Amino acid sequence: MNFSEKLAALRRREGLSQEQLADRLGVTRQSVSKWESGAAAPELPKLVALSELFHVSVDYLVKDYIEKPDRPAEQQASTAKLEAQVEEISRFFQVWSWDSKTRIRGLPLVSIRFSGNHMRLRDTARGIIAIGNIAVGVLALGIVSAGVVSIGVISAGLLALGCLAFGLAALGPVAVGLLAFGPVALGLWYASGVTAIAGKIAVGTVAVGNTAVGYDAVGNHVLLWGDGLTRAQVEAFLLERHPDLWRPLLRLLAALGANIK
Repeated sequence: MNFSEKLAALRRREGLSQEQLADRLGVTRQSVSKWESGAAAPELPKLVALSELFHVSVDYLVKDYIEKPDRPAEQQASTAKLEAQVEEISRFFQVWSWDSKTRIRGLPLVSIRFSGNHMRLRDTARGIIAIGNIAVGVLALGIVSAGVVSIGVISAGLLALGCLAFGLAALGPVAVGLLAFGPVALGLWYASGVTAIAGKIAVGTVAVGNTAVGYDAVGNHVLLWGDGLTRAQVEAFLLERHPDLWRPLLRLLAALGANIK
């Protein structure tokens, strides 16, 4: 294609009329018409303006043997746009942090640390109340959390709630602690769940412990669920073998034992 054919094709590709193209270039419509008919050719400044407007090289415009536009300016524009998008996304994924001015024993009352693309110990939220990807505090909420009361995907604390929970008292799909509750519960002393294993008392569909209450139970003292158990039956069984058991815990285990299935 020659220059006139390329110009007409580029103008149509951009959805411009001859008059609209003329307005952008600061020339008359008749000038554009003459360029496209081959009756005249634009001066060098207008060629440069056309290359920038259509995102093609001047070489492509004036050399007939170059059939495909290399479009370097468009590529640069696309690259710049992509870099701007990447930068914007990167800013979003940077660590966002905030600490309250109020402090207790040197720790902020509230500490928040969030990052979207990484979890690093140096970005840990530390405070009385800690919230973040990794959180450590009296009350900790995070993907990985540790505290007196800890809530997270992986949590550890005196009271831990999470998908994987470790604590003095642990509650979650997989719970490990002195007192553990969950579908899979492993308790050093007490456990209740679908599968419960404990050193002292285990209550669950499958229960393994010194004292075990369950549909399938293994232990030195066993109470099988059979056709059903009442709360009073489970409570009497546990109380007989553990007379010093803390009464709120006794009632809780009895209630769970009566509702195994």
